[in-house]
Amino acid sequence: MLNRFFFDSRRSFSSLSEKEILALAISSEEDDEQIYLDYIEGIRSEFPDTAKMFEKMAIEESRHRQYLIEVFRKRFGEHIPLIRREHVRGFYKRKPDWLVRPLGIDHIRMQVARMEEQSARFYRTAAKQITDAKTRKLLGDLAMEEDIHEHTAKILEKKYTPGNVKEKEWEHERKKFLLTWIQPSLAGLMDGSVSTLAPIFAAAFATGDTRQTFLVGLSASIGAGISMGFTEAVHDDGKISGRGSPIKRGIANGIMTTLGGIGHTLPYFISHFKLATTIACIIVFLELWIIAFIQNRFMDTLFFRAIFQVVLGGALVFATGILIGSF
Repeated sequence: MLNRFFFDSRRSFSSLSEKEILALAISSEEDDEQIYLDYIEGIRSEFPDTAKMFEKMAIEESRHRQYLIEVFRKRFGEHIPLIRREHVRGFYKRKPDWLVRPLGIDHIRMQVARMEEQSARFYRTAAKQITDAKTRKLLGDLAMEEDIHEHTAKILEKKYTPGNVKEKEWEHERKKFLLTWIQPSLAGLMDGSVSTLAPIFAAAFATGDTRQTFLVGLSASIGAGISMGFTEAVHDDGKISGRGSPIKRGIANGIMTTLGGIGHTLPYFISHFKLATTIACIIVFLELWIIAFIQNRFMDTLFFRAIFQVVLGGALVFATGILIGSF
């Protein structure tokens, strides 16, 4: 957690030069074109009409890339530096489709709409940092075209899932609420629940003292909450990713990280060591299964993979704490 806070080697978007912004835009268009091609391959047999529409959108992404390359050559020469999304702090992330197979039309529809929305936001933000008039106009035009693509994605939503279509304003607010509050809260809950297991149970079995164990658990939970809250707040300002206020995300993440550790700390408020430890172990068991369910439900993680990652991983951390505390 602290490494992420103090040693984040990524650049902030506001620090990028015009040359670097154009290079980033070129690589982003290349990535988006490849993502469309991957989606086309995944749905061609079942949804051929949708695949054809995505082919047109992939061609558009290729055309955008050519425009950007042409402008770059005229201004900065032939060499385009390799700058990718993962090199820029707060830049939106694309999850490769092979991580979430089998692909469903609902998932693809949601991802495409999100892609186009984020791309349009990127171009609008980038245009504000560009001083060259022609380049600024190009970025503004590309933002408008990405908005048209997003509208096309919403047409697909109406065609294939008309019962799930919501009002535009409600959907916008819902998406913003999920990205600003729910996602950071879930991440904090998972981190706080697992990361505090070892210190709490090491203290419990090393001292046999419920009061000292309670104080260790309380300090570990609050400390983790402060660290994770600050980390969430500073690593992404939300301007490009569209994840909303960093302060709100930091508060949500920090509070839920603390609560994740407090859950199996509170039983040690009981003075009877064996009873407190038994209750704490039951709570840990429930926490890990709840987290596995959350990862499967909200993080697009396969259920058995979630069990392997969270339950098995948490059990190993839990056992490590007991083993260390028993020496």
